[in-house]
This record gives sequence, C-alpha cells and structure tokens, in this order.
Amino acid sequence: MDIRQVEFVVAIVDHGGFTRAAAALGLTQPSLSQSVRRLEEELGAPLLARVGRRVELTEAGEAFLGPARRLLREAQRARDVVAAHAGLAAGTLDLVA
Repeated sequence: MDIRQVEFVVAIVDHGGFTRAAAALGLTQPSLSQSVRRLEEELGAPLLARVGRRVELTEAGEAFLGPARRLLREAQRARDVVAAHAGLAAGTLDLVA
C-alpha cells in the first residue's frame, strides 16, 4: 500500500468522484482509477462501488476511510516536524563561550 493510493481514495470521497478528484490531484482519471484498482486488489476488497456516474463507499471502504484519514494526518505531521527541524524553526542550539 502506497500513501499516494490512500490519498487518492480519500480525495475521491472528498471530491465526490473520480473525475473531480483526478482534476484536484492533477492526474488523469484513468491513472487514478488504475491506482485505486491496484490498492483494492492488494487489500482484497473493493473500497468504492461505481454506480453509474456516482461513487459510493463499500463496507470495506467505510472501514478503511477513518484509518486512512488518520494515516494522512500523521504523514503530514511527520513532514511538518522534519521541515521545522530542517528549516531551523525548531530544535536546540548550544552556545559555549
């Protein structure tokens, strides 16, 4: 499972479909669909049900969504912590005279 795949599923839910999510992510709709399909194959369960032009979460998708959102929040927190230290916005400075 790739964190980008998790981000894609959350974006599809948040944007209400593949086309709008693909546009928001700067991807083509077919590449987004393929990535989600690979994730579903890896997990062994469909996360999204494509009903005509609509997309709905399956039971597995409902169970996946909460942990997926937490994973994305924690990944962003990890990036922020590293960025703060790399930019010297946080950390310690020892001066010896």
